[in-house]
Amino acid sequence: MAEYAGESLAAPPSSFGAAFSTTISMIAVSELGDKTFFIAALLAMRYDRRAVFLGAAGALVAMTALSVAMGVVLPSLLPKEYTHWAAVALFLYFGGKLLYEALAMFRDGEGQGPSDELAEVEQSLKDGSPATSKNGNGSRKSFQAVAAQALTLTFLAEWGDRSQISTIALAAAKEPLGVMLGGAVGHCCCTSLAVLGGKYLATSISERAVVAAGGLLFLVFAVHGVFAGPNTD
Repeated sequence: MAEYAGESLAAPPSSFGAAFSTTISMIAVSELGDKTFFIAALLAMRYDRRAVFLGAAGALVAMTALSVAMGVVLPSLLPKEYTHWAAVALFLYFGGKLLYEALAMFRDGEGQGPSDELAEVEQSLKDGSPATSKNGNGSRKSFQAVAAQALTLTFLAEWGDRSQISTIALAAAKEPLGVMLGGAVGHCCCTSLAVLGGKYLATSISERAVVAAGGLLFLVFAVHGVFAGPNTD
């Protein structure tokens, strides 16, 4: 019994700080220049920035909470060791894929500006709403309507995104509260940049630089997971 207690005390608990810092770093490199970033930036140019921020950030925080909940459930279905190595494999895959894409962009001289998603978001907003910030009656769209539009567009764009899948993996392998707060803070910071910087910031982002940084960071997460092992997360 004493030996069992000693072993329990010797096993270090999940680190809140490590989970927080890892998640906020992952969100930063995943969301800058992402479709949700462009949605917030373009909507903020046309509507009330406060409403856009509330809707977009609200959707991303809600998605983070949902992803963390899914990650918390996984360890109850699968052993901790399996979820840990699954997360490592996922980070390795994303890191390798992003670095391959970045190298292809550098080789072909592409990706110096924003990604094609900026044009896609611009076109979708033109197709789905009037060219002005007024409704059919000639009055400005209400605060609630703008927030609801930002929330809906952002939530749908984030569903199944790389950052959502990574958040699920992190919540399964690390301290869930740290992942939740790191994700929420990271999303709010990125959304603030998009809303305040607008299209100027969106068009100034180098796609290949963001992709390369994201790939390197995901590989760092994978290497750390390999050396740390499932018992030290």
